[in-house]
Amino acid sequence: MNNTTKRRVFDTTVWTSAVLMTFVLLMHDAAADSRLPPVTNAKWQAECGSCHIAYPPQLLPASSWRRVMSELDKHFGADASLDAASAAGIGAFLESNAARGKRAAVAAGTVRITEAPWFRREHREVEAPVWTGAAVKTPANCGACHTTAERGDFSERGIRIPR
Repeated sequence: MNNTTKRRVFDTTVWTSAVLMTFVLLMHDAAADSRLPPVTNAKWQAECGSCHIAYPPQLLPASSWRRVMSELDKHFGADASLDAASAAGIGAFLESNAARGKRAAVAAGTVRITEAPWFRREHREVEAPVWTGAAVKTPANCGACHTTAERGDFSERGIRIPR
């Protein structure tokens, strides 16, 4: 094998390795993005989880959680008011564990997870009738399709779309 052939084999090997490594890293990022690190707070779980899934704090940025917590008296059409100490504790928990990076990129004032760009991108393949079907009713009903949503795991392997 001459030097030119050896160089081509070497270059091809390096290039292929780089492409494969990039693919592996992208897949790792995609998988990590759908499984949120578990965070716990008994008061948050009890209060928020009594009416709906206790949405993981990493789904919205701190500014959005501040707004949610400041408007509990008119929380999406319901009065979810809390005593000051509970509201402060849950608010601090939500803000300290709030979205960072790509998930934090939402329009100013957004409090609906379903309006976040990452949510729309992730759900772009879901057909409109699924959202309004009897089993789902609303895009905010994560647990209707994400069987492991309560654990903060929104990975594709846990998805079961109701028919």
